[in-house]
Amino acid sequence: MPRSRNVALIVGSLREGSLNRRAAQVMIGMAPTHLAFDFVPIGDLPLYNEDVEASPPPAWQAFRDRVGPADAVLFVTPEYNRSVPGGLKNAIDVGSRPYGKSVWAGKPAAVATVSPGGIGGFGANHHLRQSLVFLDMPVMQQPEAYFGGAGGWFDKEGALASQATEKVMRTFIEAFARWIERVSED
Repeated sequence: MPRSRNVALIVGSLREGSLNRRAAQVMIGMAPTHLAFDFVPIGDLPLYNEDVEASPPPAWQAFRDRVGPADAVLFVTPEYNRSVPGGLKNAIDVGSRPYGKSVWAGKPAAVATVSPGGIGGFGANHHLRQSLVFLDMPVMQQPEAYFGGAGGWFDKEGALASQATEKVMRTFIEAFARWIERVSED
């Protein structure tokens, strides 16, 4: 049995009822039991401004304190304008500073994009991966997770109603668990 791992879960959508948040909840429900997920909110982070780094806003420090001890990070995000939402980009910037003290460095990561559209957030997925490589995060390459057509996935109670999607999600989250073990240093 693999050792217990803490996974920071970053959802790029700020909406409480977002498809991405629902999909993330479904995936963590399917995850192997040795993974413990922490939904780390990003909506209250003030925009990153290096001028205030000497006395950072409490929300920045709280975010860094939650992501820092995590063993891995799962990003679940929509696509906005062929990229990630501004709030997610800001969270990445907050976590990567001050220089030399990034909370991201070395953490295994995976990216899932969820969209009601047909291409499933392909642009956001690849744009985010590019940033994560720069941040020294080993990003799971396969299976890729572009979940399109998500608008019709959930029933009235919010449960996943698509068995085909459930199978793909389960494959993804189980592969992520194996990825964490493969690239972790301990």
